[in-house]
Amino acid sequence: MSQSILFTKNISQAIEETLSLYTFDRLFILTDTNTHEYALPLLLDCPRLADAIVITIKANDTHKNIEALAAVWYELSNRKATRKSFLINLGGGMVTDLGGFAASTFKRGIRYINVPTTLLGAVDAAVGGKTGINFNGLKNEVGVFNPALAVIISTQFFVTLSCENLLSGYAEMLKHGLISGPAIYNKLLTLDFSDPDLDKLLLLVEESVKVKEEIVEADPFEKNIRKSLNLGHTVGHAFESLSHERHAPVAHGYAVAWGLVCELLLSHMQLKFPIERIRQLATFIYDNYGAFPITCEEYSHLYELMTHDKKNDSGEVNFTLLSDVGEIIINQTATKENIEIALDLYRDLFHL
Repeated sequence: MSQSILFTKNISQAIEETLSLYTFDRLFILTDTNTHEYALPLLLDCPRLADAIVITIKANDTHKNIEALAAVWYELSNRKATRKSFLINLGGGMVTDLGGFAASTFKRGIRYINVPTTLLGAVDAAVGGKTGINFNGLKNEVGVFNPALAVIISTQFFVTLSCENLLSGYAEMLKHGLISGPAIYNKLLTLDFSDPDLDKLLLLVEESVKVKEEIVEADPFEKNIRKSLNLGHTVGHAFESLSHERHAPVAHGYAVAWGLVCELLLSHMQLKFPIERIRQLATFIYDNYGAFPITCEEYSHLYELMTHDKKNDSGEVNFTLLSDVGEIIINQTATKENIEIALDLYRDLFHL
């Protein structure tokens, strides 16, 4: 399940060198409407991409669905892709998730690499081999484990990202810091997003990716310690799904940021995670991400959304919780009552 992860300031050179390691009959590049316009031009001076066939799908997570997946399959089939063909996924997490699933299933599997163009994609979706699409109103409901041959992370993309995009990826980095230990976590709380230092950010990205890489290598199929990477996601995915139902979708990383606070509150209730650590994180998240508004009337529906999470077993909602920063306790369940108490405390912390 291991994959090569490259950090580069010259994306074309890195792709050229990576592709030189493989033989293939046809080369495809998957983009969305945004990366086709803003990211693809950065690759055009790469000689090995001169004859590449570009497939473009609609942008944003609402289009990470079976219709877009089928459209990619149709293009691969109509353009005569074979098992010897090669796919480059150029985009954020939506493109690498969907493109990885398309590559993993077309002709029972063709080779692919991920070139994440967002911070979220670089530190989360593109690394680790999870692929998939949303289905039946649920996040990542259908997919497979199948890592890209390589992930190429380039600073050329990050300098063009909006603050919202940077923050969305940074939430996953906060999660990596929480599960790794104080050395990384404390540094993450010092980045000033009113004027972000991109050189400092890039060093933090390398540390963050290494945290995920080591966990994935130890547990590629999410049987044990890889479950720690789900911290913040059980509640976060429920927030995200609710935002889509409201027709006011929030960015994935924002939902995870708010979910981290809720799940640390559960950690405090069940494992005595230090409350001062929660206040510290909640202040950082409130100052940078704002708050996701919920009312107590929505608790039952949020709980219902959590029961659909893929990590659950025997009808109970399953969490990764912490007894302290870096002290991971997987396979923890929580009652509906405790989850609702955590949501109450979240509303208090975020002045809702």
